[in-house]
Amino acid sequence: MLVNSATRKVAIVGYNRIPFARQNTNYAQATNQDMLVAALNGLIDRYNLQGELLGEVVAGAVIKHTWEVNLTRESVMSTSLDPKTPACDLQQACDTGIETAVYIANKIALGQIEVGIAGGVDSTSNVPLVLSEKLRKILLAANREKSLGGKISQFLKIRPKDLSPKAPMNLEVRTGLSMGGHTEITAKHYNISREAQDALALDSHLKMAKAYDEKFFEGMITPYLGLERDNNLRKDSSLEKLAKLKPAFDKQHGSLTAGNSSPLTDGASCLLLASEEWAKKKGLPVLAYLTFAELAAIEYVNNKQNLLLAPIYASSRMLAKAGLTLQDFDFYEIHEAFAAQVLATLKIWESAELCKEFGLQKPLGRIDQNKLNVKGSSLAAGHPFAATGGRVIATMAKLLQEKGTGRGFISVCAAGGQGITAIMER
Repeated sequence: MLVNSATRKVAIVGYNRIPFARQNTNYAQATNQDMLVAALNGLIDRYNLQGELLGEVVAGAVIKHTWEVNLTRESVMSTSLDPKTPACDLQQACDTGIETAVYIANKIALGQIEVGIAGGVDSTSNVPLVLSEKLRKILLAANREKSLGGKISQFLKIRPKDLSPKAPMNLEVRTGLSMGGHTEITAKHYNISREAQDALALDSHLKMAKAYDEKFFEGMITPYLGLERDNNLRKDSSLEKLAKLKPAFDKQHGSLTAGNSSPLTDGASCLLLASEEWAKKKGLPVLAYLTFAELAAIEYVNNKQNLLLAPIYASSRMLAKAGLTLQDFDFYEIHEAFAAQVLATLKIWESAELCKEFGLQKPLGRIDQNKLNVKGSSLAAGHPFAATGGRVIATMAKLLQEKGTGRGFISVCAAGGQGITAIMER
């Protein structure tokens, strides 16, 4: 819980991101630092933060090069913020963007800082390539040798096949399955149909296209490297086109496709969080308050269908602490890693029998799906792992600001069987 009688309220007062780009398109040559700096600079320019000494900046990337050990601090040093602004890296797979916001929010709530930036970035195009394990060990052994002959003797152990680089694999270490592979099992286990998945995917694209047409995202995105909007968005998508796509993970009997699964994506996002006092001093309106958050993990090695279902636990614990029901919200933002994962989550919430399997005493119930991802979500925008949380919180903040009052529910699932939920209010 972020807020109680002894803590201060935490306000979302700003946001910015660059357009999200499908893997190997506009940002193929951009580094994590390039993209994070672009997102930060856009935020700084929008809210006149040049020269400001902030309490802290925290961001993270799921996929990092070895030389990016101080990514966020180096990014801050490349902006016009006061160089005395401290920074740190935080990474928790797809939860990263929410966790960085919670990190900053807790420091504000406790009075440790007045203002901070939370962010996230990821490139699935500009990925690190690593040496084979055998070559790595040979090179290290050669480095330890004192004589030239000793070094040469080690180098002579190298074989041509040892020189082949390895790219990072999007696989769960303990199961050897990708997130898509796990979610294919989820879809089968919970009887989530291909038709329902495609319908949700189409809905995401149409809603986001409409939001762009209505200029909802105006003032939220900084153009970057030739992009002004997310290039995964398909305004002309249709159920007929989605139905023609072949299964992506289980080639023979699968229902997950490239159309109803979020694509590998590059991008960056950031949020400006502050105390009410700081916001008032700077003349910035409070868009919304971040009031509750809950992190959870789930066993997924023996129960492979559970990989992306940890928010089931997080949501139930968070709602109990907040004294709310799942129906007490004006908007719901559920990260669309896969359409099947969203639909499975909704199905479990509604079922007393399924909730009992998760150890819950009663179902959380049905939500009004007209309030779900009303501006589209990850299936349309794409999913640069650590950057998605910032996009989701920004969308919710603007929805609540435009409504003038209300409450929003956020849920994000993550690799490693983890998940996070949050509540925003205005």
